[in-house]
Amino acid sequence: MDLTAFREHGHQLVDWIADYLTTLEERPILPNVLPGEVRARLPASAPEGPESFAAVMDDFQQIIVPGMTHWGHPRFFAYFPANHSPPSILAEILIAGMGAQCMSWQTSPAATELEQTVMEWLRELVGLPPSFTGVIQDYASTSTLVALITARDRAAAPMDRAVVYFSRESHSSVGKGARIAGFRPDLMRAIDTDDVYAMRADLLEAQIAADRKAGLVPVAVVATSGTTSSTGVDPIRAIGAITTREGIWLHVDAAFAGSAAIVPELRWVFDGIEAADSLVFNPHKWLLVNHDCSAYYVKDKDALLRSFSASPEYLKTAHDAAVVNYRDWGIPLGRRFRALKLWFVLRSYGAERIRAMVRDHVRLGLDFASWVDADPEFEVLTPAPLALVCFRWIPARARGNEAELTRLNQAMLERINASGKVYMTHTVLSGRYAIRLALGHLATTEADVREAWEVVRGARG
Repeated sequence: MDLTAFREHGHQLVDWIADYLTTLEERPILPNVLPGEVRARLPASAPEGPESFAAVMDDFQQIIVPGMTHWGHPRFFAYFPANHSPPSILAEILIAGMGAQCMSWQTSPAATELEQTVMEWLRELVGLPPSFTGVIQDYASTSTLVALITARDRAAAPMDRAVVYFSRESHSSVGKGARIAGFRPDLMRAIDTDDVYAMRADLLEAQIAADRKAGLVPVAVVATSGTTSSTGVDPIRAIGAITTREGIWLHVDAAFAGSAAIVPELRWVFDGIEAADSLVFNPHKWLLVNHDCSAYYVKDKDALLRSFSASPEYLKTAHDAAVVNYRDWGIPLGRRFRALKLWFVLRSYGAERIRAMVRDHVRLGLDFASWVDADPEFEVLTPAPLALVCFRWIPARARGNEAELTRLNQAMLERINASGKVYMTHTVLSGRYAIRLALGHLATTEADVREAWEVVRGARG
């Protein structure tokens, strides 16, 4: 493809994307395909010769698009959003067009210094203390792994005695990251939670004391602000008092809920954060940035660098002593120019417009919870202050019979999603099957949430 054809097809693609976003709510959220159906329509081998762009686009529209789940749909309520927005999409085009490898200052000075700037902007916007320094990772899973490796190295404890702690409601990436970081599964402590699914600090403290008595070495605690199942918020202040006294690394996983702190009245999600050693939240979930863009903040950046610095001769430059080389701030050597899309979003919308969106999503979640509460055949299973509602159907004929309530709600969720109008998922809280409605998309309106409630009520068996 020469640049003349590239220009023509590029304009066509932007038009296609604009049409796609304009008509998104008219599309079925979930594809009507069976496993293997898409692959069966694709050639078994790559073509030997070039094919026209028109032929590629035709297959894209006829085969690929009908097999996609539309995450940006205004009634996609299933998982925390993988968000995007027009400014971020345009930034992604520029990132791809430049094709820069931003591993160090020398390889892309503007990329490094823009990342330093936007991470300071973001730190101030969510009210984090200036003791934190930020870097963009790809996903929260990577950020948590980086924190655990740094904590492991700082503690320098024998791995047959090193212990890591997290709540039973922690994201699966925490335990996975601990295993990758070398912690033994039998030395990973899952701490029980209270009735709102927050880690019990008293049980954490008792477990740490018991482990020390047994000759083990507590290395890291991962607290969660906004669990995946229910947006439960661990008591960071109480946990931080323990980790500070005990000299244990405290990492806070706020992948979804941390973005809420851009709203001053929601900064309680970071209450006590000054005691943390590191934290993560994802602008690609609730701040309109295309994934991947995970904001990782750390206090002891020297500890981070000791774990991840790698300076072979072929990477050394004359400026290394005076600049930041982000290749030393995480796992991969190569880095995308992720800061550009965060910069585009923050400048295109402004902080107040983003705050208004977050406030609106929180309001809509509380409204939905109030509708559930007002119907005697339904119940809300957890508080819903952060745009996630966990609820279930409780018909009189099945009350007290958890097995039957599970069966009925599973069947109801299948009917909800089969409607094609909305998409939701489930979780299990204290043995109770719950349906989750998760908000966070730019395009979602009150009408969409009201329609979701009508679909739910109509899905009773």
